[in-house]
Amino acid sequence: MTGGTKPVIFPAMIATLPITTALTALALGYLLGSIPFGLLFAFLSGAGDVRKIGSGSIGATNVLRTGKKWAAALTLLFDAGKGVFAVLLMRYLFGTDASLLAAFAAFLGHLYPVWLRFKGGKGIAVSLGILLAVNWPMALVGMATWLVVFAGFRISSLSALATAVAVPVCMILFATPHETILAIALAILVFIAHRANIRRLIRGEEPRVGRKKIGADGAGA
Repeated sequence: MTGGTKPVIFPAMIATLPITTALTALALGYLLGSIPFGLLFAFLSGAGDVRKIGSGSIGATNVLRTGKKWAAALTLLFDAGKGVFAVLLMRYLFGTDASLLAAFAAFLGHLYPVWLRFKGGKGIAVSLGILLAVNWPMALVGMATWLVVFAGFRISSLSALATAVAVPVCMILFATPHETILAIALAILVFIAHRANIRRLIRGEEPRVGRKKIGADGAGA
């Protein structure tokens, strides 16, 4: 780093970056993450406002509840893609620390998009994209964990929560400190985003995928 660089303290990591670089990474990461692909593809499929069904989330799992499988598949792909793009773009422009900062901001943007009054998705697809770009073996760990838990229980939220625990644990063992801090920060946000699901899981009321749930208080990611 050049002289005059100031340390920027951020919940996702401690990185030494020029303040303009840090702000650019945060702004671009957030804007990329806040693109509501689930809402857009649901409308394009003719399903209407996906926020009015199921969990009210704009994520792929909730889009799937519309019955528009292609819209759900595209939502999964594009949500993961914006996580990948945020990381790779910032890494190319400013380096690794900036890319990790942008990754955290993109995740926040997906969960709390300013365009939708800060009510977005649950972040699983975006976190997958981020992991693919940051540390692809950990992304494989995350996908394997999600699939195994889902195969056993058919509960999307439980699979997401199990993944949010497994990935940081593996990061501690096999990743860099900054990557590990990012993974822990994302896991905390995943648990916050799934707090209603956790309450239903504790009560044994969380529906399994395939069971229809009317209204905007349903389960899932």
